[in-house]
Amino acid sequence: MQLETRTIVKTTHTDSEYGSIGTPLYQTSNFRFRDVGVSTGYDYTRSGNPTRDTLEEVLADLEGGARAVAVSTGMAAISTVLAHFDTGAHVICTHDCYGGTARLLKLLAAQGKIEVSFVDLEDIHAVRLAVKPNTACLWIETPSNPLLRVVDVAELSKLAKVYGLLVAVDNTFLSPFNFQPFKFGADLVVHSTTKWLNGHSDVIGGAIISRTPELGERFQYLANALGTTTGCFDSWLVLRGVKTLSVRMRQHEHNAHKVAEFLSQHPNVSKVYYPGLVSHSTHLTAKQQFTGFGGVISFCVKTDDVEDVKHVLRSTNIFSLAESLGGVESLIEHPATMSHASMTAEHRREAGISENLIRISIGIEHADDLIEDLGRALSAVQRAKHSVSEARLTTC
Repeated sequence: MQLETRTIVKTTHTDSEYGSIGTPLYQTSNFRFRDVGVSTGYDYTRSGNPTRDTLEEVLADLEGGARAVAVSTGMAAISTVLAHFDTGAHVICTHDCYGGTARLLKLLAAQGKIEVSFVDLEDIHAVRLAVKPNTACLWIETPSNPLLRVVDVAELSKLAKVYGLLVAVDNTFLSPFNFQPFKFGADLVVHSTTKWLNGHSDVIGGAIISRTPELGERFQYLANALGTTTGCFDSWLVLRGVKTLSVRMRQHEHNAHKVAEFLSQHPNVSKVYYPGLVSHSTHLTAKQQFTGFGGVISFCVKTDDVEDVKHVLRSTNIFSLAESLGGVESLIEHPATMSHASMTAEHRREAGISENLIRISIGIEHADDLIEDLGRALSAVQRAKHSVSEARLTTC
């Protein structure tokens, strides 16, 4: 079956007892034992819950993995993966990663639990030079957050296997609808299920999908031991979202292409980051790996004054000024002061995250309305500059 069919069948044929079309919600913290030492297979929801089990089976199927574990947040997924490694293990991470990922890696490094190197993963030679005797993991974000840079996962995985490294790919920005990292050599796939998989901005969640049953068993154990597993109701909400993943992703991407083309021609925009544009620096790599380019766009306002950027952020009516992405509604945010504020200014500069960069998550509204909204907001830059000029003339 194709993915579009599996998102429905796998989430509706789950109740063999009563045949309910909707996935049953087992909203309970614990389960009655049949006898002393004899359970139904479930005892305590942190360790296992039928609703969460269904979500895990669905996510493993969609990604083509052996097993999944659903956890409480995307950051809980990353934390659980990192708990797999021994103290002092070295992690190589893409240098333009999500701010929360960088914050966690630097925290663990400062505590002496791991070593971390932030490397431009487009540069295979640099990755090779970064490998140490204690290197254990290659952490990939593709497309990266927020610059949407795409790296060659197959080439990186091949290199990682030479050194015996575990390859983890954060697939949050595309979802399994547009990218399946296991086909390109990944060992683990990580998600913030808050984003496209849920798609309705009403739940926080994460997931780790493993290529092998052995790794899957390991992360089930770690999630239970650490207490990072997600709740039953949150699992049910993500399952509800998965049902419409295919139709939502098509609309998100349809809108994103139109908006990206509009932005690339706007006089107040100096650069657009969207892998679906032929002008994008890693478009060819994206085209080879992805079946679609997703619904996130970043762009630079053509200005040297951060106040102009704030004018744009304040002037949209449809785009809400908010963090996160992947919901049916369109969002706009300023990475330097929002999603990547936890990064040091130096790290942001090294990664290419400038003060005039804006990231937008494209929703499923009509593309023409989104374009009109952004056009009006970008025009506010010129109006603001004109007002300042007039004020200076009046002062003179």
